[in-house]
Amino acid sequence: MRTAVVITASTRAAAGVYDDRSGPIAAQALRQWGFHVDEPVVVADGPPVGEALRAAISSGADLVLTTGGTGLNPTDSTPEQTSPLLDRQVPGIPEALRAAGVANGVAGAILSRGLAGVAGRTLVVNLPGSTGGVRDAIDVLHPVVEHALDQIAGGDHRRE
Repeated sequence: MRTAVVITASTRAAAGVYDDRSGPIAAQALRQWGFHVDEPVVVADGPPVGEALRAAISSGADLVLTTGGTGLNPTDSTPEQTSPLLDRQVPGIPEALRAAGVANGVAGAILSRGLAGVAGRTLVVNLPGSTGGVRDAIDVLHPVVEHALDQIAGGDHRRE
């Protein structure tokens, strides 16, 4: 069984000001896809995101999804915490995520600075923090995640 980790980057949710709403959506989708995934890890924006990412990658997770911290707010730093951990970026994933948001009527989706890439044998994808953005991202990722993970593990290319 493949394993996944969901990390929510939200200073207010980490402080208990409000509940994490986006992380559970991602975790539930991953369970439906057959992944073993614990409850989302909720951390404050900034260095705690990098710490959580390093822990998830070192745990051997196949897939790590982050939610939040990808916008233009001065405290949004998920891409900056993610980038140094990636061995290779996969730019098509965040491009597709932004395009899906725009196609669904969310013009602001183009402002997401989220990244995706491979860290060791782990696929890491930054999702937006909104519940709608996470739902859109799940729709985009579902048809390609297994193929991506197969390739990361050394599998052959296949034509869809």
